[in-house]
Amino acid sequence: MRALALATVAGIALFTNCFSDAYAESPTPAAVAESPWSYADLADLATVAPMVIEARVYSTALLKPERAPGLAAGFARFYVEADVVSLIRGSGPLAARISYLVDLPLDAKGKPPKLKKKQPVLLFARPVAGAAAGSSSTGSVQLIAPHAQLPWDAATESRLRAILTELVKPGAPPAITGIANGFHVPGTLPGEGETQLFLDTKTGEPVSITVLTAADGSRRWSAAFGEIVDESAPIPRQNTLGWYRLACGLPRSLPLSKLGGTAPEDRKKAAADYAVVLGALGQCTRTRTPPPGL
Repeated sequence: MRALALATVAGIALFTNCFSDAYAESPTPAAVAESPWSYADLADLATVAPMVIEARVYSTALLKPERAPGLAAGFARFYVEADVVSLIRGSGPLAARISYLVDLPLDAKGKPPKLKKKQPVLLFARPVAGAAAGSSSTGSVQLIAPHAQLPWDAATESRLRAILTELVKPGAPPAITGIANGFHVPGTLPGEGETQLFLDTKTGEPVSITVLTAADGSRRWSAAFGEIVDESAPIPRQNTLGWYRLACGLPRSLPLSKLGGTAPEDRKKAAADYAVVLGALGQCTRTRTPPPGL
C-alpha cells in the first residue's frame, strides 16, 4: 500500500510538473501590430487617388538635382520600377511592371535613403496619359503627390481597405469645405436651445450638424449626411469616414458671420455648441512627414 501511495504521489507530481512546463512554454498571443500611419494620413491619400497599388520595388535610380525640377529641400527624387502585386483600387489595364517618380526624405546624415529590391510599397497614383488621344500608358503611373508612396505592412493595408470600402458605399460622407450658414434658437425652458449648422461640401451634397441643449445645460449633438436631419443619429465613431470628414474638414472656430439674423447672445451660444462638437470629435491627427500637400 505504501509503495502504491508513493507511486501515486510521484505520478501526480510528474503530471503537475509537465502541465506547469507546458503552460509556461506555451506562446503568448502576439500583440496585434498597428499601422504607423493614422486614419487621417491614409484617408488624405485614399480619398484623392484614383489608383492604389501594392507593389514590390524592382530597381531604383537616383536623379540628379538638375533633373528633378521642383524638388523640395531635404528630399531626393528617385526613378523607380516596381512589380505590381495587386491593384487595390482602380480599373483598366496595368502592366506587370510599372515605373514612377517619388521624392523621399534624406536621412539624418543628409544622404538619400535606399530602397531595397523587393521592398513592398503602397502607391497612391493616377494613370499617365499616352501619346494617342484618350489612351493611357499601362507601364507608368504618376503619384498624386511627390511623396505618395508608403512602405507596405499588413495593418496599413487593412486600414486602407476599410477606408476605400467606406468611400464607395452609397451616401458616403463628402469632403467638407466650410460652414455655409446656421442659427441658434432658445428653447421653451430657460437654458434650453438648439443650434443648427449647414455645411459646404465639395460635391454639394447636404451635411448638417445639430446641437440640442437641455435645461440642465447638457448637450447632445448629431451629424446628418443627407437631406434628412436626424437628431437621433449616432455621433460618427473615431476613425471612420464620417469622423474624418468632420474632424479634419471643419474650421477650428465657428465663423459668426455665417449666423445671419441670429442675435449676438445666441451667436455666442452657437459658438459654444460648436466648440463642444469639436471637442467630441477630437484632433485630426496626422503623422506623415511632410504634410500631404495634395
